[in-house]
Amino acid sequence: MALSIASTAFSKIPTREISGRYLNANLATCLNATKGGVSSVCEPLPPDRPLWFPGSSPPDWLDGSLPGDFGFDPLGLGSDPELLKWFAQAELIHSRWAMLAVAGILIPELLERLGFIDNFSWYDAGSREYFADSTTLLVVQLALMGWVEGRRWADIINPGSVDIEPTFPHKKKPKADVGYPGGLWFDPFMWGRGSPEPVMVLRTKEIKNGRLAMLAFVGFCFQAIYTGEGPIENLMAHIADPGHCNIFSAFTSH
Repeated sequence: MALSIASTAFSKIPTREISGRYLNANLATCLNATKGGVSSVCEPLPPDRPLWFPGSSPPDWLDGSLPGDFGFDPLGLGSDPELLKWFAQAELIHSRWAMLAVAGILIPELLERLGFIDNFSWYDAGSREYFADSTTLLVVQLALMGWVEGRRWADIINPGSVDIEPTFPHKKKPKADVGYPGGLWFDPFMWGRGSPEPVMVLRTKEIKNGRLAMLAFVGFCFQAIYTGEGPIENLMAHIADPGHCNIFSAFTSH
């Protein structure tokens, strides 16, 4: 994606700068980004925002209005405004899935090392026997995921068309914001309304963690193919013998 790689290599620097340097600016420019406001009215970050390469000039279509926008699009993939919207939504949903996947790999492996579960292997989980046969599970998953993705697509085409927010008297519903439903079901503590930090800061942190998770998952796959072990097991092996257990081991003979 047009925005998917930029902040990974410099993931820590932009967060600190945005959180500190632009905290007051975002508080001022986000129009009522509090309990009564909506995050979609945040003004773009200033032209001197942190960029993926210091001193570079971002393309015109990356004006700082998207979370995690550090001006990285060397191929011009986001020059079409409609495509840019789609790329941003695609990256957002892939980031969230990747964060869930990484957590779903690390937590069970950690529980296995602590003795709470036995014989865990995320890589061959699909070949295990479950309460139903694989064909039934596949059909059910396709049906459920198709329904969810269909509603997400409808919301992209017509924002707010799949609203499930309950209606309360004397309480205004949050404004439709594609990719960030908020409300009672998805933001019960109102964190996405500017508390405790501006919305742009929180969304930038989310997308940066999502990008890191996508890279981490690729690394987990590579480790599983090469070593046949999980990431925590590989980390312990690397700590025990960093000179021999590292990424270069995959390209050298034993």
